[in-house]
Amino acid sequence: MKNVIEIERLTHRYGKRIIYEDMNFAVPQGKVVGLLGKNGVGKTTLIKILMGFLRPESGVCRIFGENPHNLSPATRARIGLLFEGHLAYEFMTISQIERFYSAFYPSWNRDIYFDLVDRLKLPYSHKIGNMSCGQRSQVVLGLIFAQNPDLMILDDYSMGLDAGYRRLFLDYLSEYVKDGTKTVFVTSHVIQDMEKIVDEVIFLLRGGEIIQTSLSEFMSDFRQYNFEKNITLEKLETDKIIRNIDTYGKSACVYSFESKEKVLGHIRGKGIDANNIQPVSMTLEDAFIGLTGKY
Repeated sequence: MKNVIEIERLTHRYGKRIIYEDMNFAVPQGKVVGLLGKNGVGKTTLIKILMGFLRPESGVCRIFGENPHNLSPATRARIGLLFEGHLAYEFMTISQIERFYSAFYPSWNRDIYFDLVDRLKLPYSHKIGNMSCGQRSQVVLGLIFAQNPDLMILDDYSMGLDAGYRRLFLDYLSEYVKDGTKTVFVTSHVIQDMEKIVDEVIFLLRGGEIIQTSLSEFMSDFRQYNFEKNITLEKLETDKIIRNIDTYGKSACVYSFESKEKVLGHIRGKGIDANNIQPVSMTLEDAFIGLTGKY
């Protein structure tokens, strides 16, 4: 299976603050890969580096085998990009922006664009600048799908979309990737949507740690264990076994990639009685919070 995106030993920082250090991952062709992380860990920065808008301190990035700073016009035409904020040419109308974009993409499908924007029930002479945030988002998503790109990079596609339009987007995305040749690299703050669409997840954690795995493996391997907080937890700290700790009321929970037996033995080794520990099922959003923390 070919890799559409390749990152090798990527290092970047803002001043003394390290964003990534020797980061490595790849996005295979035909997969929907979700990039997840708390605000400020560098998700949008990474997309800027991938598109050649920002130079990293060191490391190698490739898209379709090319350096992002030297992408050929033919390769750029294979990429559909949505940046956080849904920027568009606001002085144009619905019809004008379609004609403008269509000239740059050989595989342009105007029917997909108008199928999406017609749901707004606005005249084609309506200016983008006079739309609500959600309406502009719908136009931009229509433009991206109409490009019929081989790689779709979506930085928080859900901004401004209500629940109905988000569901509509997911329907279109499912159709887009159905033949197994299209690749999607996506970030979103709506984690429950990600659980429905992604094949793999990449977690960017504070301090530059990265975890890449299939969604199914992550959901089966990462576990939450609850127990009654009837003793002090001062001796219990996060480490290679305990990835996170959360307490509330008379209960406490720990998150780990290890089995119940190994977690229980580890906690007992700290002098903590946790015999009543029990595994708890999680959604992807629960697991994301368990891995990255609430704050």
